[in-house]
Amino acid sequence: MKTLTLDSFAKLNLYLSVHSKRRDGFHSINTIFERISLCDRIILKDRSDARIVCSCSGQPLPVDSRNLAVRAAQILSQRYAPDKGAAIRLIKRVPQGAGMGGGSSNAASVLLGLNRLWKLGLSLEQLSSVAARIGSDVPFFVHTCRFALARGRGERIKPVTGLRKRLLWHVIVVPGLHVSTPLIYKQWDKLRANKNIDISRLTRPSSGAKLMILALQKKGRRELAKALFNSLETAALHTYPGLAEVPRAFAGLGISDILMSGSGSAFFGIVSSRKEAGRISRQLKKHHASWHVFVARTV
Repeated sequence: MKTLTLDSFAKLNLYLSVHSKRRDGFHSINTIFERISLCDRIILKDRSDARIVCSCSGQPLPVDSRNLAVRAAQILSQRYAPDKGAAIRLIKRVPQGAGMGGGSSNAASVLLGLNRLWKLGLSLEQLSSVAARIGSDVPFFVHTCRFALARGRGERIKPVTGLRKRLLWHVIVVPGLHVSTPLIYKQWDKLRANKNIDISRLTRPSSGAKLMILALQKKGRRELAKALFNSLETAALHTYPGLAEVPRAFAGLGISDILMSGSGSAFFGIVSSRKEAGRISRQLKKHHASWHVFVARTV
């Protein structure tokens, strides 16, 4: 029985600008993804039958088609390998519903892993097509790049080249507050229709993503801080006022480069070194015992 063990990395959105709703019900976005070292572990084993089975530890998750990793295996099997089966074991560390793409990354890792395990020989284009059927963030993880520009609903990926040596250190906080992505997008729509709201807090022109890429290329902290943006942060803070405690805690420790990732609830700070990240994380854990606090870097 063949076995394959994979790290399933999380992501952060260094830049996220939301635009109008599409005909399919999704919103058009421009975003800059960063792959980070915080990860789950996935162990894949082939089976002698054509069944897809899943087990999970670390967090309570469904192990049927509601789990994106299982859905990825099922779609891949149905389309390309109907006689193949697999056992999927998930060891979860990336918090659920935090805006860091844990489930999407798991799905992408299963696609990449089973492509190898089952010797399918599928191209990146074929895998990306399957990934887009599963979720908007999944194609980014299939590309296995450090930074990428994403458009459409997030499925149109363009890796950012020339940044192989670019390394960011982060402290990430996930408070004990469950947020609803559909509810946050609904709130964003309401705020955008409100003429009393400054539109620059809710969306940015396409040049905003280009400014973030330039900031990453120049490696300047000041330029990077100016380019950080998330359309959904204002909507999230309106919907869940308790989230505001997280950026306040960062600011109280002298961290000003702060942003919410995706639709939340995770916030991250950009710091200068692993040493500083460790110091900040220890202070946050000391004063906010109920929060999940992580140190991560670009991978």
